[in-house]
Amino acid sequence: MKIAGIVLIVLGVLGLAYGGFGYTRDKKVVDLGPLQATTRTHETVPVPPLVSGAAVVAGIAMLVASSRKV
Repeated sequence: MKIAGIVLIVLGVLGLAYGGFGYTRDKKVVDLGPLQATTRTHETVPVPPLVSGAAVVAGIAMLVASSRKV
């Protein structure tokens, strides 16, 4: 449970710092037998700050809950 909490905190902080993540996608435009043409586009997926903040809070809550003795 501690590891999951730490992972959530790290992902939340990265989401707040970068605001999203990007990737490159290759798309086939023309395919005429041996002749092929592709285009490469860079796309970005935004991560809302509310989601990143919630991940940080949830990670902290998991760390606190796992450190308490019953």
